[in-house]
Amino acid sequence: MELSDIKNFVEDRTAKINDFRGSLDLEEKETQIEEYEEQMADPGFWNDQEKAQDVIGKNNHLKKIVDAFREIEAALEDIEVTRELLKEDFDEDMKEMLETEVKDTDEKIKTFELNILLSDEHDHLSAILELHPGAGGTESQDWAEMLLRMYQRYAEAEGFKVETLDYLAGDEAGVKSVTLSIKGVNAYGLLKAEKGVHRLVRISPFDSSGRRHTSFVSCEVTPQFDNTEIEIEIKPEDINIDTYRASGAGGQHINTTDSAVRITHHETGIVVTCQNERSQIKNREQAMKMLKSKLYQRKLEEQQAEIDEIKGEQKEIGWGSQIRSYVFHPYSMVKDHRTNYETGNTDKVMNGDLSPFIDAYLRMTM
Repeated sequence: MELSDIKNFVEDRTAKINDFRGSLDLEEKETQIEEYEEQMADPGFWNDQEKAQDVIGKNNHLKKIVDAFREIEAALEDIEVTRELLKEDFDEDMKEMLETEVKDTDEKIKTFELNILLSDEHDHLSAILELHPGAGGTESQDWAEMLLRMYQRYAEAEGFKVETLDYLAGDEAGVKSVTLSIKGVNAYGLLKAEKGVHRLVRISPFDSSGRRHTSFVSCEVTPQFDNTEIEIEIKPEDINIDTYRASGAGGQHINTTDSAVRITHHETGIVVTCQNERSQIKNREQAMKMLKSKLYQRKLEEQQAEIDEIKGEQKEIGWGSQIRSYVFHPYSMVKDHRTNYETGNTDKVMNGDLSPFIDAYLRMTM
């Protein structure tokens, strides 16, 4: 990379972040951070745990944006200073270090830009992610477990907190269904890109003849709404509540009482389950929160569908649509059918490297 290229980089990226500066209203965000931190310093702040967590989440979200902006701003200034020094007294080692700094800063700007793209009303919320294998028995159930591991690794790499709300083990291997709570700022905004059907093509480890199999798993992603924000009334006669004995992964019993809860909403057919708490009461509370979130999300989707119909827009329905193929044989490739982004490094993807796919989807939908 020539020094003239570095100069062009600094000028281009400085112009870009100045555009961000105008749209972000950084001074307002910094004022809001001060107000949140004053609330957090109040002795009674933790009296309302749910409200306290909400304030902390919002404060962390704002600080993440402001701190990232300031870090990029400082990095660009440092790059320009080093470039000027190299013009006066060239040093090959310093130039190599500068080139590395340019690449690192460019990645930071791309990440920052991605976070700015998460501007929809509910993008900042935590997410509820569910995996449901399609037909195919053990094959699909094993694929579901592979996706479960992939999403857990992705969430952990992003700094999100992952909690298993419900887990139903497969008959021989894998899982029949699993529900995760993925908590963190922008968890829903990022993971909404994963909603749809995921297709796997591979040589089956369960087929003694070594034949190639195709498996499908549906991934559902819902914003984890704060119940105080949801205007959804659920009457007792609208639902059916069942209790059963909770069991963890591999069939290990969490306890010996019927603490797990399943709620069925009659009108929509929506079913939610929760078994991660030892108390039936707490599992019921969590299940009701999940049901409200699903009903509210359904309401929002119906409203959007009506708007699209009025506008004459034809959009592919996300639920139940095949969004991505993972091919392990006869070649290695993961391809997203919406954005056409693909990679041959299947191992990296299955270990949680989903950011390129999510980035491509968000840029496509903006």
